[in-house]
This record gives sequence, C-alpha cells and structure tokens, in this order.
Amino acid sequence: MSVTTVRLQATVEESLEAIAKRLQRTKSWVINQAISEYIEKQKLEELRWQQTLEAMESAVQGKVVDASEVHEWLASWGTNNELEAPSSGK
Repeated sequence: MSVTTVRLQATVEESLEAIAKRLQRTKSWVINQAISEYIEKQKLEELRWQQTLEAMESAVQGKVVDASEVHEWLASWGTNNELEAPSSGK
C-alpha cells in the first residue's frame, strides 16, 4: 500500500472525522472507501459513454427498430403469445 498526502478543507476534515468516528473506522479507511467507490462510478460512466457512442453509430448506419414494433413486443411480455425481440434486420 502506498501513502499519498492530501490537503483537505477544514469542513471536509471535520466531516471525515465524524464519519470515521461514527463507523468506528480510521480516516484512511473512509478515504479508501470513498475513492474506490468514485473510481467504480467513473468506470461505469465511461462504459455508458462508450455504449452511447456505439448506439449513435448504429443509428447513423440505419440499425434501428420502429418504435411501434418495440411497443408491441413489450406489450407481449408476460402473455401466452410473447413475441421475439424486434430486429433492425441489418
């Protein structure tokens, strides 16, 4: 494990100390948890951005499904005549 020095605003330091005390953990533990969660959130945001770009490219290439087909498919969920997911055909 490495050591990193961080300057915290007084209000952040006070909140950090209060959280650590309430959780009966060290400030280092709380900081590690917060940073780990932030990193995971950033990874998820990057994945969503890549998926958005891919979806936009698919639309540009005409790989789309008519909304009425999607609505019909969704309406069939849970029925005896559940439909297959619609396809763009491309």
